[in-house]
Amino acid sequence: MGRTVTFRFPPKRIVSLVPSQTELLFDLGLHEEVVGITKFCVHPKEMWATKPRIGGTKKFHFDRIADLQPDLIIGNKEENEQEQIKQLENQFPVWMSDIKTLEDALDMIVMLGELTDRQPKATAMAIRIHQSFSNLKKMQIGQPKPKAAFFIWKNPYMVAASDTFIHTMMEAAGFINVFPDKTRYPEVALLDVAKRQADVLLLSSEPFPFSEKHFPEIKAECPQAVIQLVDGEMFSWYGSRMLKAAAYFVNLRENLNNG
Repeated sequence: MGRTVTFRFPPKRIVSLVPSQTELLFDLGLHEEVVGITKFCVHPKEMWATKPRIGGTKKFHFDRIADLQPDLIIGNKEENEQEQIKQLENQFPVWMSDIKTLEDALDMIVMLGELTDRQPKATAMAIRIHQSFSNLKKMQIGQPKPKAAFFIWKNPYMVAASDTFIHTMMEAAGFINVFPDKTRYPEVALLDVAKRQADVLLLSSEPFPFSEKHFPEIKAECPQAVIQLVDGEMFSWYGSRMLKAAAYFVNLRENLNNG
């Protein structure tokens, strides 16, 4: 991102502004060093149960953050609001990630390891994730790739398009995104989705909690598509959660093939 961040090394008081990176910090062995998290940092349960919460990912309680006296704050370009980050930067060192691809995510894991004095563990984790996705790609050779739309929101309906980490994970899972000509998270009408002739409609568990009760409305406009609920964390969390993602994608595709 072209930014320079100066801080005391290794950091002893870390505030995490991103759920997936909070989980990563814990898995790197930094439970004691993390002193503040967001209300959406639900993994791991140990963090959720014991750490002070500084607000949401897009609306911070600046007074709570100041009280924690962090020597490093860790955020993300997509998850956090620019103006709020700028305000934090006036007082504290703020390190930001910017993740759209698998390579970005692996680089972030290694860099966070370097920043927090956990480099060997972080590098080993990145290697394991890379290997799992390499194996996944080999398994998909010769397999058909269904066309899919990934729904993240309702009222209005919104999908994940190109230039997103979810788009990258869709491709890794063996799907073809039917919205490659759009970027980020566009609003869409179900009629537009139907015109794209998606084979599968993936309904995410987050940020909107889709469930089977939403099937009839979608099915009425897209009768030819298979509707599948999916774990949004597996498609959008870019930290240590990725250790489980490749296996999840294998099971997901098997379920769709057998369904």
